[in-house]
Amino acid sequence: MSTVKNIVLVHGGFVDGSGWQPVHRLLTRDGFDVSVVQNPTHSLEGDVTATRQILDIQDGPVVLVGHSYGGAVITEAGRHEKVAALVYIAAFAPDQGESVNSLLADPQPGAPVPPILPPRDGYLFLDREKFADSFAGDVPPEEARFMADSQVPWGMDALGGVVTEAAWRNKPSWYLVSRDDKMIPPPAQRAMADRAGATVHEVPGSHAVYVSRPEAVAELIKQAATHQA
Repeated sequence: MSTVKNIVLVHGGFVDGSGWQPVHRLLTRDGFDVSVVQNPTHSLEGDVTATRQILDIQDGPVVLVGHSYGGAVITEAGRHEKVAALVYIAAFAPDQGESVNSLLADPQPGAPVPPILPPRDGYLFLDREKFADSFAGDVPPEEARFMADSQVPWGMDALGGVVTEAAWRNKPSWYLVSRDDKMIPPPAQRAMADRAGATVHEVPGSHAVYVSRPEAVAELIKQAATHQA
């Protein structure tokens, strides 16, 4: 059986693409051609443009992967003709007319509240002292501290950017639920995955599951790549 060889990885809010390094290492070791989008996270429109630029230069079909807010990006950018499949890693999967902001608007009772600080000049940060517990609870403490100290400002225009058409309505998708996530509650992840008709896998892990459990993430991406050959 042949396999889609091109993988494009899209990061979420508060972080940059360097967190994908463990997943990149595993996939390239297995012969995949992997590109990491450094989306600025200023606006959904800008991040979709950055993702499409990387998709444009691929030499064949692509499995497009998004973590967290990156799920909103791939939902919009995934309509690109080269995208064969979508993989959501503890990610938002909005439908037409939805945004990350609207998906966060009505949390379930008792759900953890992400320690997002009040916006400054149109951008958001997580409380540095609470970052590890909420975002990266199973990441080694030194690494989690670095993630907190190297946060990327997350733009309100990214949070509020509305999806015009959901790619998962027309393309197959896979979803990795992180059972210990304190940023996107696991029940919300399951509901979005179910709505998208995704093939779902679950693992114990924090929101930073792509850092702490790269083997599980890479395995799901490879499954999507094999099924979309």
